[in-house]
Amino acid sequence: MPAFSQQHPVTATIDASKTYAPISKNIYGQFLEHGGDIVNSGVWSEMLVDRKFYYPVGSSAPTPPPVIANAGGNPRFRRTPTRWWAPVGGDSVVTMDTTSPYAGDHTPLVKLDAKEAHGLSESGIAVRKGKAYTGRIVLAGSPRAVVKVALIWGKDARDRQVITIHPLGPVYRKFPLHFTAAADSDGATLEITGTGTGSFHVGAVSLMPADNIDGFRPEVIAALKQLRFGVLRFPGGNFVSSYEWRYAVGDIDKRPPIFDPVWSAVQPNDVGTDEFLALCSLLGVDPYITVNAGFGDAWSARELVEYTNGASTTPMGKWRAENGHPAAYGVKFWGIGNEPWGNYQMGAMSLPQFELKHNLFAKEMRKVDPSIKLIAGGAMPDVMEGADQSRRINGQYVPDYLSSADWTGQLLLNCLDNIDMVSEHYYASGTEHTDMKLQKKVPIDPPLSFIEWQRAPAVQVRAKYEHYQEYLKRIPALRAKPVPIAIDEWAYFGGGPNSYKTVPAYAWAFHEMFRHSDVFQMGAFTFATAMMSETRTDAILNPTGMLFKMYRDHFGTIPVEVTGDSPQPNPAFPAGGDQPAVNPGSPTYPLDVVAAFSEDRKALTIAVLNPSDSEQRIKLTINGTKLANAGKLWRMAPDKIDATVQVGKAPEVQVEGQSLGSLPDTVTVRPFSVNIYSYPVQ
Repeated sequence: MPAFSQQHPVTATIDASKTYAPISKNIYGQFLEHGGDIVNSGVWSEMLVDRKFYYPVGSSAPTPPPVIANAGGNPRFRRTPTRWWAPVGGDSVVTMDTTSPYAGDHTPLVKLDAKEAHGLSESGIAVRKGKAYTGRIVLAGSPRAVVKVALIWGKDARDRQVITIHPLGPVYRKFPLHFTAAADSDGATLEITGTGTGSFHVGAVSLMPADNIDGFRPEVIAALKQLRFGVLRFPGGNFVSSYEWRYAVGDIDKRPPIFDPVWSAVQPNDVGTDEFLALCSLLGVDPYITVNAGFGDAWSARELVEYTNGASTTPMGKWRAENGHPAAYGVKFWGIGNEPWGNYQMGAMSLPQFELKHNLFAKEMRKVDPSIKLIAGGAMPDVMEGADQSRRINGQYVPDYLSSADWTGQLLLNCLDNIDMVSEHYYASGTEHTDMKLQKKVPIDPPLSFIEWQRAPAVQVRAKYEHYQEYLKRIPALRAKPVPIAIDEWAYFGGGPNSYKTVPAYAWAFHEMFRHSDVFQMGAFTFATAMMSETRTDAILNPTGMLFKMYRDHFGTIPVEVTGDSPQPNPAFPAGGDQPAVNPGSPTYPLDVVAAFSEDRKALTIAVLNPSDSEQRIKLTINGTKLANAGKLWRMAPDKIDATVQVGKAPEVQVEGQSLGSLPDTVTVRPFSVNIYSYPVQ
């Protein structure tokens, strides 16, 4: 696309005497869901797949249960397992015992031979030279059984470390495992074999790098901790609507593995409530738990609140203490269901029925802890249109405000006393839009210009703001009790993994939330793992993570007014649904500018976004305060829009920091750059 040609510098006037509601740290929040291996290998340190044997041991890849149509999961997470437990010594030596399983429905039973080793193995494990690995194996067996557990990293007989376990008994026991790899391998094998007479059972087995932190990957903790992102949402997402939280507490090896019908993947239930709350503590963020309001019930939600927040004298608090956590966690944020408006959701029901369900959940949960903040599963007209749910309910492609298909509006009308915040989601598109005449999504033809492609996520934020203003007009009780918005799922797909391409778009979305900080008070980006470039052994912040960190570290918290002399253009498409009547952005086109004081008001920060592909100039005028004669600039301005940051490669993107003298009268900003100026206030 041709570069945007600027005729003269635009002017931005920053009036520091006019301030607005503080920007919540939770705007930078993140989201984790048990979709495929996002949690199990994305943040958790377990190196083995199916360590509690959901699938039978077999010489070929197991066949997963059939995919449930219209279950709401992303097909890219649905796959046949690429790693599994294979028999050693022939298919006949391992059977699955269903009479006395250790965890789940069955447990491998290995028939022994006096001379030939029989057992099972899993390959495809990544190990690194000199690195230590620890774990455990749960075994029961005949007294004369001798079991050997070997970590194998090469083809030579010496390329292994072997641990011998003897004797066994009829009762399951846990035995520790300790290995140190002598070479690098991405195809190492863990082999469990035995000789002797009789048989042995393998109840569960685990292997992790020895430097794991409470079971989590240390390199992931180090990367994510830099973000200080305020709040972390868990466990779903669509996953939560068929999730039984009780399966994921207690002895981690005894928790039954399950097959998640949403994402069509085995979940070992290793990362449950206690592990999630440990992760939040490690990262220094507040937990946000979504309860199952799909197949789940109000009593189960109440018991989960009691498990996390109840005294150790309560039934669930006592269970928590028995599981090693005597002190209550004090979880503040609770979501009731995920996207309950979608007919693809497990346990989906009509809106009037769900309103009753929401209120029942709220009543039971607040009996345990009246101080919790309840987040309702909303969907404004943009979502009900975008997911084509409104037409299903009342035949309208875009629902009228407060109609039977306006999910958020009806919840605010009928459940307001039980709502402290309303959940809204969006996944922006730069390739299609709503055609109000055709009543459907259509491709954008010709394609959006460079600037307008970057604007797309902010457009969705603006649409939600405009819908909210309509609710304020139509619902008097909402004016008396404002309910802020939590955009607790959001993303812009199309930039490519670990690419800078969407970074200016995400900055613009932040700016639009900052401009309406009274309305937008929480975010949860999809997903926290999208902040990083990861391999199985390493993790670093990618350009998106670097942007989140830059704003969290260097942008202020008390917004101030920004005006200008160059209004944003009118929207390209008619208003309605996910298309606002007014384009997002400050009146400084083609740039976008926001400003904010630091929390202590000792510094003024100014963020200047250039979403165009050409260099731009802007004149900054500061009123209402006087700035010091020295400041700092933090900037993301790579040489190409699709620059990447990837593990093992030289980074093509960085956050540049430099000291400045007095704020220049006119500043020049690089193409598609994000810039934050910070000056002490005199």
